[in-house]
Amino acid sequence: MEQNVATAAKKMTLVNLRKPEGLTLGIKTERGILDVAAAAKRLGGNPPAVTDDVIHGRGDVAGLRELIVKAVNWREGADLFCEESAAAFGPCVSQPEKIICIGLNYRRHANEVKLPIPASPILFSKYNNALNYHRGEIRISREDAKLFDYEAELVIVMGKKARDVSEAQALDFVFGYCNGNDFSARDLQTRTNQWMLGKFGDGFAPIGPYLVSADQVPDPNALGIECLLNGEVRQRSNTGDMIFNCQQLIAYISHYITLSPGDLIFTGTPEGVISGYPPEKRVWLKPGDLLVTRIEGLGELHTPLS
Repeated sequence: MEQNVATAAKKMTLVNLRKPEGLTLGIKTERGILDVAAAAKRLGGNPPAVTDDVIHGRGDVAGLRELIVKAVNWREGADLFCEESAAAFGPCVSQPEKIICIGLNYRRHANEVKLPIPASPILFSKYNNALNYHRGEIRISREDAKLFDYEAELVIVMGKKARDVSEAQALDFVFGYCNGNDFSARDLQTRTNQWMLGKFGDGFAPIGPYLVSADQVPDPNALGIECLLNGEVRQRSNTGDMIFNCQQLIAYISHYITLSPGDLIFTGTPEGVISGYPPEKRVWLKPGDLLVTRIEGLGELHTPLS
């Protein structure tokens, strides 16, 4: 089943669309984003309902490609598609069992915050309440914090159960990749030596807009990554600066816990965070700011603050 899902989902760029009745699966095509449920209603089929179903092999994943081809070639089906600018995105994965984050995983980032290079990956967690989506607001005005910061990150989306996998095999267990931002409240993060309080707030884990299948990302350890604040580039690096690459992270984590399909791994952030500036130059995020996270081949994730 796992192999069939991986094969069926090749070359697919998936989204979850927000509808009044809940999330529904969308697929990026040359005609725009296809509403899969609407296409099935008109053209037949029993496709997966959301991206999570594709990852887990629920619904007719094997028939999904045929449905997409029918819809794209159907001249009367223009209303089945929408442009990215008009789409109401949801989190590109909506029900991960685990959201695992990595701290201090870029060399130049560790240097800018004047902390030693870790000898092993630093792990912490977020939860589903933190999930957010493209153009989804983070309401910082309601938080008991003042020092808000951005962290552009590559997110690994697991596709198969992984326990004690080797580095050589690790990427075979990946379904795909997406943009993420490990949004942080630094004053809460540093209140104790456990970082979680500043990391797991409501909406503090925006991801998306797209979930890009792994076969479309030949080397996740060689991707340009940027974060823009109100149009100004604040972070610009490459995943090649990671201390522990994607294979190493998956192998390390799976040595201690079982990774499940749909689990998210936030792989760490590069240099350029506000907390890395000299104290006199730190201007913390405020309501009205707009963050843009973009990674080569994965689109742009917009996060407004209110």
